[in-house]
Amino acid sequence: MSVAFTKEDSAETASETLLPDRPISPHPNLVTEAGLKALEFQLQQAREAYETAQQIEDVNERRRQAATPLRDARYFAARVRTAQLITPPASTDTVAFGSTVTFRRDDGRVQKYHIVGEDEADPKAGSISFVSPVARSLMGKAVGDVVGTSGQELEIIAIS
Repeated sequence: MSVAFTKEDSAETASETLLPDRPISPHPNLVTEAGLKALEFQLQQAREAYETAQQIEDVNERRRQAATPLRDARYFAARVRTAQLITPPASTDTVAFGSTVTFRRDDGRVQKYHIVGEDEADPKAGSISFVSPVARSLMGKAVGDVVGTSGQELEIIAIS
């Protein structure tokens, strides 16, 4: 439908209200318990922001303010619906989803990461996605194993 037949002020206003969906990963949506709770919280926040935007009188401003929360609500609803809750690993013998692994890099730096789902990964806070190259190379390995990734060798020194 042409913008001429809508109540928007312009094509620019119309494009601001029709945001494309956030891309959804093709990987299984594995989550920790904390990750599932975070997804549910983000869904709730998006729904609340959408409801708040619906209170705006000006139709164009209402559409602009509702666009992002509506898109986010669709994304988080899909992520909650497809979430596969993975219980923490029963053993610390090998690296698995939910493990916290400490390793030493070639240059001597020691790093520690918790392996989590894609939506909960935050490398700066010490968590990486299970589909990241580092996590994939560490999965299934044990303390003392050395793995190569991105041109470096990593020696696993602890799993918890």
